Amino acid sequence: MSFPRASTALNRFTVLDLTRVRAGPTCVRQLADWGANCIKIEMPEHMTEGEGLGGPREGSDFQNLHRNKRSITLNLKSPEGVAVLKKMAAKADVVVENYRPDVKKRLGIDYEALSAVNPRLIYASISGFGQDGPYANRPGFDQIAQGMGGLMSITGLPGQGPVRVGIPVADLTAGLFAAMGIMVALLEREQSGKGQAIDTSLLQAQLFMLDFQATRWLTGGVVPPQAGNNHPTSIPTGVFKTSDGYINIAAAGQKMWEKVCVLLGIPDVAKHPDYATGAARQKNRDALNAMMEKETVKNTSAHWVDEFNKAGVPCGPIYSIDQAFADPQVKHLGIAKAVRTQKQETIHLVGQPVRLSRTPSAIVAPPPMLGEHTDEILGEFGFTKDEIKTLHASKTL
Repeated sequence: MSFPRASTALNRFTVLDLTRVRAGPTCVRQLADWGANCIKIEMPEHMTEGEGLGGPREGSDFQNLHRNKRSITLNLKSPEGVAVLKKMAAKADVVVENYRPDVKKRLGIDYEALSAVNPRLIYASISGFGQDGPYANRPGFDQIAQGMGGLMSITGLPGQGPVRVGIPVADLTAGLFAAMGIMVALLEREQSGKGQAIDTSLLQAQLFMLDFQATRWLTGGVVPPQAGNNHPTSIPTGVFKTSDGYINIAAAGQKMWEKVCVLLGIPDVAKHPDYATGAARQKNRDALNAMMEKETVKNTSAHWVDEFNKAGVPCGPIYSIDQAFADPQVKHLGIAKAVRTQKQETIHLVGQPVRLSRTPSAIVAPPPMLGEHTDEILGEFGFTKDEIKTLHASKTL
């Protein structure tokens, strides 16, 4: 196969990608970026593809979601198309889909149908609310999950009302958790020799991401309120204005609090009864923040970031996205990767945020054109040239 692989780490696995929108493609991108043979199965050009594919193929979102994959067109609404998929599934390692539960059963491409032709198959499903239960057949959308999962109730300024997070966090984390589940299932298969179905949902992912905020409720009965830029439990941690912008300061614990007071030139405040203990600082947080900001506005963000970090107190600038990618540490990490598009133009995409010393990830191929690799892929799965020609003629491809 001439198609380049992004890594050698997962290059022994073949993944059939039946996903669309964001959570599913995010999952498959993880596998593709680590070298899996990821085959994006799309509707033929003569059929309506619908919305939610990450925008136009040449757009930044689509480029980011679908790099390192190949594309085949296949009409899964036809018996012939389903037969092709089953023949491919017989040789594949993984199928990833994010249809609503009733749709895949109606098409005859659910786990029971495909595992019958390949008992070693890992079949991963991503949905809005789960594969069963009262909301199983509801359409899923990131902002709905953010709201139902409690995130919007703790985001934003106190009393502001619900605020969505600025990224599709439920979509993205559901995709990442699905990819993790797939890799766990592949590891387990090495012992059992058997495949299995795995599933996650936007709602489950969002609830998991509540983390300590969820635990505050589950173990202590505390319903966390909106805290704005303040950390809910670590004080003082928050945003402070400087002479030329804003910074974050995160002073957890008594020793760091005392260092903050020294650095700001107000050492006596550390022993003031209103601020001497964590409980007192929590009670008087607003007054404390205002007192600190009277000092931070006297100098630049760069000055404070340097001084606080020298003293071992976490502190950092608050960047716009362009400033974030211009930061010297971000440049050093090399997370912005240069890629050649189908039009042979150079763009930059976000690479994987973890590095492996022997089997690193790379972005080696732009997203495929619709059906670009159809004939090549079918040949790899054992279809003859005449069979492929017949499938084209019947508009199965």
